[in-house]
Amino acid sequence: MSAVAPAENWLTIAGQAVGAGEVRASPAGVLIGRFLLDHHSGQIEAGFPREARCRIPVIACGESLADAARRLLPGMPVRVQGFVSRANSREGEYRLVLHAAHIDILNTESFED
Repeated sequence: MSAVAPAENWLTIAGQAVGAGEVRASPAGVLIGRFLLDHHSGQIEAGFPREARCRIPVIACGESLADAARRLLPGMPVRVQGFVSRANSREGEYRLVLHAAHIDILNTESFED
């Protein structure tokens, strides 16, 4: 792997989990959680209101982050912070994923029994 100069690449986004979080182990035994985050908000752009919507896949590597992903239920509110990268290393592939560094499950009273 070649050395790459450091640059800003940090995203914080909140939304709802789409479906339940999934967890698997990599061939090296690292736990990897995955889930889809659905974001919907109102923003101001050039002085005008704009609706912002997106769905972004989230990758959560390591025991604590994978455990947070495992606990997600459909519709749960969540805030994720991390860096953005390509979904895979194939040349010409530009689908983005968010690699989580922090996952906060927000206000879950309506999901508790």
